Amino acid sequence: MKNMKGMYCIVTGAGKGIGKAIAKRFLAEEAAGVAILEWDLALAEATAKELDPTGEKVIAIKCNVADSDMVKAAVDATVAKFGRVDVLVNNAGVTRDRIFHKMTDDEWYTVININLNGMYNLCKFVVPIMREQESGAIVNISSTSLMGNPGQANYAATKAAMQGFTRTMAKELGRKNVRMNCIAPGYIDTEMMRAVGEEKFNAAVARHPMQRMADPDEIASLTAFLCTEDSSWVSGQTIFASGGAICM
Repeated sequence: MKNMKGMYCIVTGAGKGIGKAIAKRFLAEEAAGVAILEWDLALAEATAKELDPTGEKVIAIKCNVADSDMVKAAVDATVAKFGRVDVLVNNAGVTRDRIFHKMTDDEWYTVININLNGMYNLCKFVVPIMREQESGAIVNISSTSLMGNPGQANYAATKAAMQGFTRTMAKELGRKNVRMNCIAPGYIDTEMMRAVGEEKFNAAVARHPMQRMADPDEIASLTAFLCTEDSSWVSGQTIFASGGAICM
């Protein structure tokens, strides 16, 4: 795979889990710079220091992606540091699982605002930059939950909406040489997944065709591919990275 030499990137929710793995992979692919956007600044700073002890290539920025003003400030800070944005990964997301008739307004809107409106906010400020450059790659991290899961009406709605957004934007941005794609991971061994408890975690593994969960690095490698010239003719796609689970 061709590397990402010279590319400047923004990855949301990159303090841990999939986002951190993506930032790490970008650096391994020789990205020129990565901005880690994270609500928990201490976590972002710790990750930035771990990935780049020199502090030259990775910057940590406190950002609630649901807050348009904070997102604008984060994008402005990234451009001030790097001069451009070549790659955007909308990875930040939360869950507030509950069966629908018991779901609260707060649980619904929290997930909508972070998972869906957060993606919109980042694109609102990054897309104009990429249009002007006439180049760029955007990857939205969705989920196989877009197919529907009991107790996840809020989460599934946001992850399904990413597909339609991705297809529409790919059509709008193609003439400007800006690509947008979507990845729908299955079960990933992250802190968020471990939080469901050992019994549910093991049950999920047991019913998976490959009898394991994915490592975040496996999603990071696919993300990197979608940001390089190796995928120059791939846009508007949702790629299911589920180890065969989506076939069941």
